[in-house]
Amino acid sequence: MCAERMQRIVQAILLGITLGLWGSGMVQIAFLVVLAMIILLLIGGFTGFCPGLLILKTVLPSCDETKKEAS
Repeated sequence: MCAERMQRIVQAILLGITLGLWGSGMVQIAFLVVLAMIILLLIGGFTGFCPGLLILKTVLPSCDETKKEAS
């Protein structure tokens, strides 16, 4: 498992948790979680710097490194 794939999995889990919060009536908390995700995704998109991916790369190898090892 590489860091970029794990980041997508974590994002999907967070969206699922957010839907659960929204469905159980905790709309304000769900809104804040989605807002935080939007801000982080925009920062990553515009600057190329993703704090979550930076943290994951300390634990997991990058997908680029994994592809090089397989070759």
